[in-house]
Formats: sequence, structure tokens, C-alpha cells
Amino acid sequence: MHGQSGPRVDVHLPPDVLAQSLRDDVRHGLDRAPRELPPKWFYDERGCDLFDEITRLPEYYPTRREREILAREAAAIVRLTGADTLVELGSGTSEKTRLLLDAMTAAGALRRIVAFDVSEPTIRLAVTALAREYPGTEVHGVVGDFDHHLGLLPTGGRRLVAFLGSTIGNLRPAQRKRFLADAASQMAPGESFLLGTDLVKDAARLEAAYDDAAGVTAAFNRNVLTVLNRELGADFDVTQFDHSARFDAAEEWIELGLRSRKAQTVHIPDPGLTIELAAGETVVTEISAKFRRRSVEAELAGAGLRPAEWWTDEGGDFGLSLSFAG
Repeated sequence: MHGQSGPRVDVHLPPDVLAQSLRDDVRHGLDRAPRELPPKWFYDERGCDLFDEITRLPEYYPTRREREILAREAAAIVRLTGADTLVELGSGTSEKTRLLLDAMTAAGALRRIVAFDVSEPTIRLAVTALAREYPGTEVHGVVGDFDHHLGLLPTGGRRLVAFLGSTIGNLRPAQRKRFLADAASQMAPGESFLLGTDLVKDAARLEAAYDDAAGVTAAFNRNVLTVLNRELGADFDVTQFDHSARFDAAEEWIELGLRSRKAQTVHIPDPGLTIELAAGETVVTEISAKFRRRSVEAELAGAGLRPAEWWTDEGGDFGLSLSFAG
């Protein structure tokens, strides 16, 4: 669907489908042990604002480190890929990709921008800004999720598919395998895939990045309960949950959770669910896997992509990999 003027926006997640998806995730995730919620429900308007604040916190290094790599290597990425179309998965406001877009523009290569995200308001804001900043470029927004809609991304041209911010770390290994296989299956031979991955490092640094001194990440985490209260009529007392962030050394991921301060009963009328939380019980709200170069390249190769380049920031905190289809 798209309007009569301005950039095209295809909406594959209309509000009713999105609402049903939330009900399903709550029913399946909270009515079991351990209880969990998918992190995509963090990102209502308030959640997006809080995450934007997180990216500027002193403890939260991934955004700065990835930007450092992109600033240094964008021209090389454009040259190596020969791309005329940038497809960004989980685009948000497409802030970091402007480094790639500017490099493509400087090389006279940029023809089309495709922004893909679960949030329709975010996509509409992003494509309006992109169309204004890159006049003469075709701008196409797609509202969808990774599980169902990768196959509906526009094709044609020579595409560089970017999945940045180590968002892939929110997927568990089986989900990552499926996602990468799905993404690779949609790519034509010679098209390229740019992947951002946060790297394994000292546990104290990792935990600090997800449990900042100012409490912004804690507010971001608790906001998901506000989403459930608003959208599903739930009666979570947000003040009765503590934010937790711990590094699981065996799995090599950070696990975010909301720990109940007391035994409590929560009613969620829309899916007709009542849950009994024990004191100290934790609802897992996100994992953020950390990677090593060999594991990233093995997962890419397993999906049928050919790893070609690997870059890190000067401190070795973050990895950016380029691979090719076909």
C-alpha cells in the first residue's frame, strides 16, 4: 500500500495483524517456564526514544564502534559490492546507513533505498527523511518482520543488504540459522550482505553496556510491560520488577530480564491469561549474543553466503563482515 505522493511504503503488518502477533507472543511466551517475550515489543514510540538514548550512553559502545568501522570502510564497501541499491533490515531511522548512502552517492552509484522494519510510524518517518536527503533516489519502505516478509522485499538492481547494530544477536542459534538461510535465498548471485556483530569481551564491560548507571536500559526494559498494559489491558505493576542483565558465559550472550520483586498475580485480559509470578522469578525479554569471527563466518557460509571481508574497530569490540550470494 502506498499513498499518492512521496515514497512508497508497503505494509505487510497492518495494525490488526500486529495486535494478533502480540497476543500470540504473550500467550506462548508468558504461559510457560521460563517465561519470555520477544524483544520486538520494546519498540513502541517510547521504546524507540529510549533506545536512541541508550545508543549515546557512555557504557553502550556498540553503536559508536560500528559507526567507526562504517566511517572508515564505507567507500571500500561501495567499491567491493558494486551496489546501486541499499536494503536495510531492521532499519529504524536509518541513521548509520547514511554513511553508506553518502559513499554510494559520492561514487555515483545510488539508485534506490529500501528500509525494512516492524514499526510503520518509524518507517514512514525514515523514508520521508531519506527522500528529502537523497533527491532523485527511489525510496521504498517495507513494514514487516523477519519471520514472514523477507521474501516480499523488492528485487532488481544490484543490492547490498545491510543488517547492522548486532540485531542478529537477538536471535537464538536456530532462529539465526533460519534467518540467514531465508535472507540468502532471496539474494541474486553477486548481491552482498553486510552484517554487524558485537564481539565477545570482558563480562563486566558487556553487563555494564546493558545495565547503565543512569538506568536508561532499565526503563527501556520495563517499558515492554507498559506496552502490554496499554495494548492488552494487562495489569502489570511496572514498579514491582527489577531490570537484570547478565552475561551467560556458556552461551556467550547477554540475557535481559525483568525480575519480580514479590509473588504477584498478573491478569492479561485480551488473550485471557492469568499468570502467577513467584518472588524473584524472571521474565526473559531479550538475549544479545556476542560473536567471534570464526563463528560469524561459519554461520554465513552455512547459509550459502561467501564471506569476503572482515573489519573491526580499532579496539576490536565490534565486527563488520561482508559476504556475497552465489
